[in-house]
Amino acid sequence: MRLLFAGSPAAAVPSLSALREAGHEIVAVVTNPDAPKGRGRRPAPSPVAVEAGRLGLPVFQPRRAKEPWFVDAITKLAPDLAVVVAWGCLVPDDLLTVPSHGWVNLHFSLLPAWRGAAPVQRAIMAGETLTGVTTFELVRELDAGPVYRRAEVAVADDETAGDLLGRLAAIGARVLVDTVADVAAGAKPSPQPAVGISLAAKVSPEDARIDWRQPAVAVHDAVRGTTPDPGAWTTCRGERLNVGRTALHGEAASPLRPGQLSVSKRGVLVGTGDGVIRLVAVQSAGKAMMDAAAWARGARVEGESLG
Repeated sequence: MRLLFAGSPAAAVPSLSALREAGHEIVAVVTNPDAPKGRGRRPAPSPVAVEAGRLGLPVFQPRRAKEPWFVDAITKLAPDLAVVVAWGCLVPDDLLTVPSHGWVNLHFSLLPAWRGAAPVQRAIMAGETLTGVTTFELVRELDAGPVYRRAEVAVADDETAGDLLGRLAAIGARVLVDTVADVAAGAKPSPQPAVGISLAAKVSPEDARIDWRQPAVAVHDAVRGTTPDPGAWTTCRGERLNVGRTALHGEAASPLRPGQLSVSKRGVLVGTGDGVIRLVAVQSAGKAMMDAAAWARGARVEGESLG
């Protein structure tokens, strides 16, 4: 089929590559404009733009999908099908009907659960043990279109959002290739259930601040769900401390107050609302992420409290 591909982050790259390898003609790639990155904050292309360049594909980078020049360009291309994987733009009504077979979206959750911008992060933060990928027909309502395919994926106890998204991206690419074949064969999608809907709003830096009053499991899930982006954090002696990884310690109760530190051969322990949790990796201001025990020895934080 003649496909228009729309996506931006690294998680969308496996899908673009898989569709190309499956023999489909990618008539154009749509992605976000170059954005400031790194310490120098120099504009850099999205991972999808980089892959499209490697493949020699034409690239469009509209700031909004409703820009007249972009709508006109896609209308002239007249693709058979448009495929979206984490593009980051809302598709206007006058573009939804341009491809003869409509638009297909790959979403990183088992819809109707976790509709929205941050399905992987929110699922982990909520303590979910099962998630997956869904391909569906794009409609005006957010992530509410009828479903073509789903694939369930178990979430590991220590898996971060970054780890899980990497797995889902690879699995989703295969599901997407099968979905495009379904569309070409005339398959019709099925409506989403009316129950089980949950929303996955974008995770802000304030959302990623650790609340040590929560139960240990909730703290652990919050750290996993916000790693690597935007990054879990707390404060120590009034300065920001990023928390890269934690581990459940297994103690049912603790003499430590929520946020209070204890440094011993057992590791760097922190009190929570119902027990303790172990810090595995942390990053203080101006430093690289490091082993929490090494940080604690250098900083001499025994008895201090995180906030």
